[in-house]
Amino acid sequence: MKQIETIKEGKNFKAVCVGKVSEIIEHELPMGPVTIQGKVFAGQAVGATGSELSFQTLVPGQDSGFLHTHKTHEELYIILKGEGHYQVDGEIFPVSEGTIVRVAPDGKRALKNTGKENLTMLCIQYKANAFTEADSPMTDGVILQDELKW
Repeated sequence: MKQIETIKEGKNFKAVCVGKVSEIIEHELPMGPVTIQGKVFAGQAVGATGSELSFQTLVPGQDSGFLHTHKTHEELYIILKGEGHYQVDGEIFPVSEGTIVRVAPDGKRALKNTGKENLTMLCIQYKANAFTEADSPMTDGVILQDELKW
């Protein structure tokens, strides 16, 4: 079973490695009575305080196993490799590398690999409606005059 590796950490950061995209399938996630092959959560591993993130690989023909919703979390699904179908509230549409799907907490969602190769995705979940106009990346970011040291 593949493990998350810590690369470096300091006062204001932590860097980890989940492995190459092709290695995500080697992770196992125990969830109560079942173990999900090819899924790994990484948000807690990096110490994220405003979101959670996971990677998951589905082999050809595999689906996520169940529909699910969330109580308060919105999700972004980013397809990194492969192709499949995404289902939200009974609507089914094709997804492939580069597709991004946002789903509100109440959306009933699932993903299926319909391709001939593994489908790997990144899912970022965060509290819905947490950002306001004041949180725009254009106004929240601060460009510093410090010299870059490579």
